[in-house]
Amino acid sequence: MKILVINSGSSSLKYQILEMENEECLVKGLVERIGEQESDIEQESEGK
Repeated sequence: MKILVINSGSSSLKYQILEMENEECLVKGLVERIGEQESDIEQESEGK
């Protein structure tokens, strides 16, 4: 089973997709400065 975890703040959002069977993080990311002209998106994923 896969779980999507979201943590949102006033101007940022963090997320992860976890594979619960083996407790592995498949994808994680961060969106910063939401709503501003120079926002930033970072994402990391397992190489599959």
